[in-house]
Amino acid sequence: MFDEIHEYASAKINLNLKVYPRRLDGFHAIESIFQTVNLQDELIVSPAEGKMNCIVNCSSMVLPELNTLNLAYKAFAETTGIEIDSVVVELIKKIPSGGGLGGGSSDAAALVRALEKIYSIKLTYEQLDKIASKVGSDVFFFMHCDSASSSGCAVVTGRGENVFEICRRSDLNIVLVFPDVHSSTKEAYALIDEQFASANEDSEFWKIQNSGADLCDLEKVYKLPVWEWKFVNTFTTVLSRKYSDIQEAITELKAFNADFCDMSGSGSTVFGIFSAREAAENAVAGLKARNMNCVLVN
Repeated sequence: MFDEIHEYASAKINLNLKVYPRRLDGFHAIESIFQTVNLQDELIVSPAEGKMNCIVNCSSMVLPELNTLNLAYKAFAETTGIEIDSVVVELIKKIPSGGGLGGGSSDAAALVRALEKIYSIKLTYEQLDKIASKVGSDVFFFMHCDSASSSGCAVVTGRGENVFEICRRSDLNIVLVFPDVHSSTKEAYALIDEQFASANEDSEFWKIQNSGADLCDLEKVYKLPVWEWKFVNTFTTVLSRKYSDIQEAITELKAFNADFCDMSGSGSTVFGIFSAREAAENAVAGLKARNMNCVLVN
């Protein structure tokens, strides 16, 4: 029997997220830069009676019966061949659900780390990728870039399985704004599938999709001064059109002179990046004065 284990799971933002039409296997190829930030969930993993059961408790939200933690637990057992002991996971959520910050994926990677400690094993990247493939596309990144750390950064391609770690910048002051919108990944992809089917060369969606940095230049652009970034997010146009709160958050961050701002992932969290800490702090104060839910992270 093991002692109680605490693990932390960091959020991520997508500084660039170009999404391509649905592939024959049902997934969409992406070109992205993922960067972790110091907004974290906490997992408290305790032993339970019996074998092969993962009980997840979360006081702040109702989780689906089949969630990323259950999937990761099952995939760990299948990948290692171990008849693992049952566990109870107390999940303390700080990362908003449906915010495009990868909270569920990061939680899954954190549980795998806890199970590695319990069984005193170190999985190979091949095994970690096998688990990720059964849980979710963002999980690949958190398996490769320790989700407990807020120092991860990578260029991510394919469905998310190709993770190329790059040196993370430490000079970015990031303001996260949380519009009162829950954007499911399924809904977001359905919206862009509609755009791919109907957009023409004169549409805003088409112009944005064909702008921004090329894949080979993503790391190079990342190293430039933030105000020179040419990153795009395929989801932003369609989601902000449907949910005005997302566009309002972007507009407000621009009004506070963010050097760069966009939506993260499939939404709805919006981020603004400031070179100066004082400017970021002033933005947070101003946004809160407008009753906008926000936080400053690094």
